[in-house]
Amino acid sequence: MTQVFDCADPNQRAEAIAAAAAAVKSSRLVVMPTDTVYGIGADAFDSGAVSALLAAKGRGRDMPVGVLVGSWHTIEGLVYSVPHSARELIRAFWPGALSLVVQQAPSLQWDLGDARGTVMLRMPLHPVAIELLRETGPMAVSSANLSGRAAATTSEEAQRQLGDLVQVYLDAGPSQEQAASTIVDLTGSTPRLLREGPISAAAIAEVLGTDVASLTA
Repeated sequence: MTQVFDCADPNQRAEAIAAAAAAVKSSRLVVMPTDTVYGIGADAFDSGAVSALLAAKGRGRDMPVGVLVGSWHTIEGLVYSVPHSARELIRAFWPGALSLVVQQAPSLQWDLGDARGTVMLRMPLHPVAIELLRETGPMAVSSANLSGRAAATTSEEAQRQLGDLVQVYLDAGPSQEQAASTIVDLTGSTPRLLREGPISAAAIAEVLGTDVASLTA
């Protein structure tokens, strides 16, 4: 049975987080608010739940799922080696609308899709998301929409697209940014901008001490 919680209501907030955390730990899917768009999430280490997430979206394994974390320190156990560039960008923009693609730790027992040894990480700037992530640990999260359709910026939009494929919906009102995160790939010899979102290429270039052309070439 699908549950919908109004996280703006203080009397529902604690119950909402507890219900969502229980769903994640039971291999079920949840929809959660973030600072960018609403996300559909599952336990990152539960391959069955991640497969269910991809199926709910109608998305193939060729588009692997990113991972949201609830603290800066969490990434130390997820990444083979945190590049200096990643530390600089994390210091500047996390929590926030920046996703970083890095080499994952080879010991990790998870299956996020055909990621070829990489993982996309982000720490969202949203109190409800952070509360949930601190209860569950790292979550595999993708935008809460059917593949090919616009990302949901409200819980109601997510419900219209995903329906009862999701056990718990956390409603915290419209997303602040109304756009998907900026993505920077740090797996190569030089940083590369894969998608420009709320954080501009110019802002990233300034932090890295490079020029925009080198990021977008």
